[in-house]
Amino acid sequence: MGYVDGFVLPVPKKNLNAYRRISNQAGKVWRKYGALQYVEAVGDDLDVKFAASFKKTMKLKRGETVLFSWIVYKSRAHRDQVNNKVMNDAQMKKMMEKGPCPFDPKRMVMGGFKFLVDV
Repeated sequence: MGYVDGFVLPVPKKNLNAYRRISNQAGKVWRKYGALQYVEAVGDDLDVKFAASFKKTMKLKRGETVLFSWIVYKSRAHRDQVNNKVMNDAQMKKMMEKGPCPFDPKRMVMGGFKFLVDV
């Protein structure tokens, strides 16, 4: 079964276009080094009533939305190999040096996950 890195982060709506540009470039780098899928999804239906919402859990500030993102790999070892190449990629280093960041990285939640079900 596969492996996925998952991310949830608040992004000011005014920064979505800048975030999209960076994400599009980053996704191409991840795919170049072997990631199977790279997805960045922006919040649409965040006012759910039957569970803890992303909006409430992420403590969104006025004018922010949530990004729910994931990168899929063959395995954790594959993820580690891909991420090592990505972090040493000249294009990624250049992008990471550019400022300012379109979101607050301290508020990003992330982790690596083994597939439990894949139908």
